[in-house]
Amino acid sequence: MTESTTRRREILDAAAELFAGKGVGATPIREIADRVGVVPGALYHHFPSKQAMADELAAEYLDNLRTRYRSIDARNLDPRSRLRAIVNASLAAAQENPHATAVYQDELSRLRDASPHARAGDLADEIKQTWLETIEDGKRQGTFRSDLPADVFRRLIRDSMWLSIKWHEADDAYPTARLAEDYVSIFLDGFAVDGSGAHRADGRGPARAAA
Repeated sequence: MTESTTRRREILDAAAELFAGKGVGATPIREIADRVGVVPGALYHHFPSKQAMADELAAEYLDNLRTRYRSIDARNLDPRSRLRAIVNASLAAAQENPHATAVYQDELSRLRDASPHARAGDLADEIKQTWLETIEDGKRQGTFRSDLPADVFRRLIRDSMWLSIKWHEADDAYPTARLAEDYVSIFLDGFAVDGSGAHRADGRGPARAAA
């Protein structure tokens, strides 16, 4: 890795942490420079603006997420298993890059509207489509409810899931894989048990009361 590439990575990492905490607009360019030990003008040798840093962080995050989604063997998984795999991949990406996740969430609407950033918007659309295809397959197969629009369900579980970066640690005793399973279980089966107080042994929802 060249010195220029290393410095560029340092700048992006520093910017990601600051943007996640303050937002892009409220982060002074001088503060990013101070984090990496350079004068502010030196940053412009690598990026034309703060916004360019945010754009690259979002694109990197989306590329990583798309790669994880594409590794899911969708053809050999039922909709519930595919949804669990998507959630698990999303949580793993968020835990690995919590600051970039926060920057992406904050910047998504701008990235979609700004034509110079079409690549990030295209990546976001592909990721969204992976969710929607899985949910629609589940609805067609009778696995998921048909009365709730697929994109509403996607937004509900996705937004709740991404907020986990604020409280769930990657080295937590409550592992990411368990968190993914519980997200799917709660969103698909609910949290309440049946009248007998029983819960299915497979963790997928209330057990049927014995006849």
